[in-house]
Amino acid sequence: MTCRLQDKVAIISGGATGMGGAASKLFAAEGAKVAIVDRNEAAAAATVAEISAAGGEAAYFVADVSDEAQVNRAVEATFEHFGPVTVLFNHAGTIVIKPFLETTLEEWDWLHAVNVRSMYLMTRAVIPHMIEAGGGSIVCTSSISAVAATPMEVLYDTTKGACHMFARAIAVEFRDRNIRCNAVCPGFIRTPHGLREVDELQKRGVDVSDAAMQAAQGRIGEPEEVARAALFLASDESSFITGTHLFVDNGFTAI
Repeated sequence: MTCRLQDKVAIISGGATGMGGAASKLFAAEGAKVAIVDRNEAAAAATVAEISAAGGEAAYFVADVSDEAQVNRAVEATFEHFGPVTVLFNHAGTIVIKPFLETTLEEWDWLHAVNVRSMYLMTRAVIPHMIEAGGGSIVCTSSISAVAATPMEVLYDTTKGACHMFARAIAVEFRDRNIRCNAVCPGFIRTPHGLREVDELQKRGVDVSDAAMQAAQGRIGEPEEVARAALFLASDESSFITGTHLFVDNGFTAI
């Protein structure tokens, strides 16, 4: 059976842990040469070691993906190491949970930098490589929060709304260059990010109890389930799919 990403070069931002880490391992198992771009050097090195031990090919490059110079260095280092990038998974992101009227301007600017500017910088740096290679696939991590608002998450929801439209607009502009762009939109997932979100929301009085979680999406999702959705969008199996939003939420946004 042919691996779905055979001979692809894939960059995964935030690819050291959680859903990004699961995607790094899955993409490598499916034949991609994986470049992990992450601030967490220890975790990135551990994930690369795990991939290598399983017979895959991976490298990591430490970068703050909200910083232009660091992003450009990481992408160029990937090109020098593996060749032109043909898959980009814009996964890096984080969250701020607090009442809107307590949200500071510094927090507003910082989260937009991490969640939105990073996609702009990574995509801008990678697309010339995809054009050189004759095309490619970009996957952006959005969220159910792009369409389902949550109290205490005005800032986070706004950034994910931007990610949602970013994926569609890139898809339209670069369709005729054989570059696809889609968004994967997870619900609550069992990652450090997801579990911290649940914990902080509960502390602030938002009902995300086990019963509420079951009513909304049946159960908490697993990072590998999101990674498999991202793999589909990254691979040629989705060759006629661009500008779409794939919700991985067990019906959260369908209720």
